[in-house]
Amino acid sequence: MYRILVIDDEESIRELLRDFLESKGMEVITASDGEAGLKLLKSDHFDLFLLDMMMPGINGFDVLRELITSKINIPSIVITAYASVQTAVEAMQLGAFDYITKPFVLDEVFLSINRAIDVTKLQQENLRLKKELKKKFGFHKIIGNSAKIQDVISFIEKIADTDSTVLVTGESGTGKELVAKTIHYHSNRSKNPFVPLNCGAIPKDILESELFGHEKGAFTGAISTRIGRFELANSGTLFLDEIGELAPALQVKLLRVLQEREFERVGGIKTIKVDVRIVAATNRDLEKEVKDGNFREDLFYRLNVIPLHMPPLRKMTDDIPLLFDHFLHEISTRKKKIPPVMSSETMDCLTRYNWPGNVRELENLTERLTILNEGTTIKPEDLPERMQGRTGADQISLKAQRLSNDGIDLNAMLDQIENEMIIQALELSNGVKSKAAGLLGLNRTTLIEKLKKKALQTPTPTVKQS
Repeated sequence: MYRILVIDDEESIRELLRDFLESKGMEVITASDGEAGLKLLKSDHFDLFLLDMMMPGINGFDVLRELITSKINIPSIVITAYASVQTAVEAMQLGAFDYITKPFVLDEVFLSINRAIDVTKLQQENLRLKKELKKKFGFHKIIGNSAKIQDVISFIEKIADTDSTVLVTGESGTGKELVAKTIHYHSNRSKNPFVPLNCGAIPKDILESELFGHEKGAFTGAISTRIGRFELANSGTLFLDEIGELAPALQVKLLRVLQEREFERVGGIKTIKVDVRIVAATNRDLEKEVKDGNFREDLFYRLNVIPLHMPPLRKMTDDIPLLFDHFLHEISTRKKKIPPVMSSETMDCLTRYNWPGNVRELENLTERLTILNEGTTIKPEDLPERMQGRTGADQISLKAQRLSNDGIDLNAMLDQIENEMIIQALELSNGVKSKAAGLLGLNRTTLIEKLKKKALQTPTPTVKQS
């Protein structure tokens, strides 16, 4: 049942509206002047109020201004016998949802009330969802007490509420998309869409359509007009992941959009203007890519307005226990499992490990250990073999310390370590060479050449059961 307040100095109007709205199942309270109406609005709850604009003493405009000052947000519909554009405009500027003129049609009043309440409910629901999203992607989701990760959080707080383009760099698995979402949901665009696009996961021949959309008949299979990610992200944020994978032709088109804030759909001639904030991410060294001729210099500078680097997990080993506990609680709760206990020896293994897959690798390991070791103590032998001993870097250090007069075959030792790292990267990337190359900081072609030269076998990709 809606609770409605009617503020009008004419008793006949108050009674007419009371009888009609009560017949529609609403609870109606009345006030004979602006002063009495304000007291009720400040002390009681109402879903909406009807307000006569022209009353002796405190008039309708005074009531609306006082509500703004008091930060009371209740939808209102103003009633006046002095209809004019100026009256309507001023009432709307002061927050009124709608206005009706005397004499009025009761059914129109009823429709206006329902529209106002529906819109208010939708706005409140959007605010609730917004608060949930902000909580979901709040700063508490970026886990870590180390100086490096605290610097990242402080930096995001400074840049989030701007429209500046951000380039997030870092190795695969460091949480670049989480950073992008955190930036968006703490910005002035947070009520609008966050639209992600992985430039490396979509075939090059359809990536242009994904970005800019296409018109019906633009190419074979284009059976209808399609809106691209730029249009979907209008007034919000577009997250372009793996931006370093973008083909040269698309780099030119993206540069134009960043410069002009406009584009045409594939096969179209109509220019579409957009207001989009860009957050891009890459695990490549784009400055090196520019020098090598693989990435446009002008586009790089357009993207690199605010650079933000995500540190690798191996440089934040003090955060590993905290991250593990976070993932353990989250995963065991989600999967309704009894969380296992991590022994100190096992945690030592994790802090010594090199973590080529970074935080994503740690999260995946935690899920595996939660399922396989439910309610038990996790021992070093429960870890994958590569995590039980020393890392390749530690082995180099250890063997270097044992160097004797007999010497060592340094090339052979380094070749062995390189082979082990390549195999690990391929395992972590499920055999996808472009991802494995990213983990190793190599170009995909360089990795393929090494695989051929070393005659290393690519692991068979694991197919998840649906």
